[in-house]
Amino acid sequence: MNKKQLRILIAPLDWGLGHVTRSIPLIRHILSRGHAVVFAGNESQQKYMRSLYPQLHYVPLEGYNVSYSRSPYGMIPRIALQIPKIRKKIREEQAWLQETIKTLNIDAVLSDNRYGLYSKLVPCVFITHQLQVRTGYGKHLDHLLLRLHYRFIEKFTHCWIVDEQADQGLSGSLAHPSRLPRIGADYIGLLSQCAGKTVSALPGKEFYVLILLSGTEPQRSMLSELLWKKAVKSGQHIIFVEGSEKATAPASIPAHISYHKRLNAGELTTAIEAASIVICRSGYSSIMDLIALNKKAILIPTPGQTEQEYLGRHLGKQKIFMVSEQKKFDIQTSLVNASLFPFVHNKFSNSFQKHKAVLDHFLAGIGEGSSK
Repeated sequence: MNKKQLRILIAPLDWGLGHVTRSIPLIRHILSRGHAVVFAGNESQQKYMRSLYPQLHYVPLEGYNVSYSRSPYGMIPRIALQIPKIRKKIREEQAWLQETIKTLNIDAVLSDNRYGLYSKLVPCVFITHQLQVRTGYGKHLDHLLLRLHYRFIEKFTHCWIVDEQADQGLSGSLAHPSRLPRIGADYIGLLSQCAGKTVSALPGKEFYVLILLSGTEPQRSMLSELLWKKAVKSGQHIIFVEGSEKATAPASIPAHISYHKRLNAGELTTAIEAASIVICRSGYSSIMDLIALNKKAILIPTPGQTEQEYLGRHLGKQKIFMVSEQKKFDIQTSLVNASLFPFVHNKFSNSFQKHKAVLDHFLAGIGEGSSK
């Protein structure tokens, strides 16, 4: 292990908070080894992280600011039209990083799906769970996108894949394509802010449903509106978490609903652990949190978001979670169906410590042959 205190830059993608929350185990382990973390992100990302780690060095870095379609059929075309803007942002990231490495004396970079954060000056890691982009438009286009994806990834020193390697892992074909990038590629297990947390004693054993919203707009707000109407009519005890500070709180909140715009990491862990069942999107970070706490859940994939739709189908077939379409969703019906659903035993409970060995090996090797 290096005797020198290293400065590690961590920068997650801005598509929802999932990329931020899954960086927490990495940050936690780096700090435990006596090294320093520089966190780069936008205002929302920094606010969340500052509540947990005020001691970090924070630097502003705006995201790709991609906008999304309200129609599921327009999701992929809408993103495709923004590719020139994304490529411009990647070039800006690249220039920003070269200067930041020099001014802040950065020793290594961990980039969670930010494509411009590579450099010849220091080791740079690209972190992802989705090597194979699924378009919904057939295998030929998916194969073409895999090749294009690797052109970006292979500019980095390493690629860390957030999943298990064996048996298609948790994410199926997303993280297990026909070939891996031609750089050092390691499966680092699963990452969750909830893993290893000690949950405080919880009063009583009352049945309650946790509705946990997340993801990008406008689909987050659309699902919120749908679920709120269902929740108000339901007689169930419900904890309703908007997942957005910008959301407008309902004017009237029934006694059977506990409403929150957002929960911090500790509060979220407690809420998930105490819930009888969770209703949420099929985002990968949310799924890892559920797996870490061994919770039953009903997943509602974001319409038109092919990654979430694939994860929903993949995990539903394995009976790891129950899955429901957004347009057909009803709370009472889904709870009845969930009570009869044959949820399988969680086989990933030992996957949340593997990143530590990979990180230790990486940190120990920093500086060897560096051109910095």
